[in-house]
Amino acid sequence: MTQTPDRIYHMAHAADWQAAQASGLYHGSPDDQRDGFIHFSSAAQVVGSAAKHRAGQRDLVLIEASCSGLGEALVWEKNSPDGQAFPHLYAALDPRQALRTWPLPVGEDGLHIFPDLS
Repeated sequence: MTQTPDRIYHMAHAADWQAAQASGLYHGSPDDQRDGFIHFSSAAQVVGSAAKHRAGQRDLVLIEASCSGLGEALVWEKNSPDGQAFPHLYAALDPRQALRTWPLPVGEDGLHIFPDLS
């Protein structure tokens, strides 16, 4: 049995995250809203997710949340071709639930430079 991590990560545009902090709720990106949930990744998945879905996108922030703090609205679902389970939040995120945030700069290769997530 694989143990799920407690810390998960979401990439948001800085302006959207700032607006969420002012309003008290983050509803996710347009892709999240289309899909009906906020896409999160584990620390082991987030670099690959960024390369696949966010390469070259500037002005992103990385948001860390605790699975235990998100309750039953957080569901781990296997929806990738390789069978990995990804965490999906079926609710808006209260910005106060963010444990940490970091700016997510883009390197010369177009890939994001991540902080140490250990």
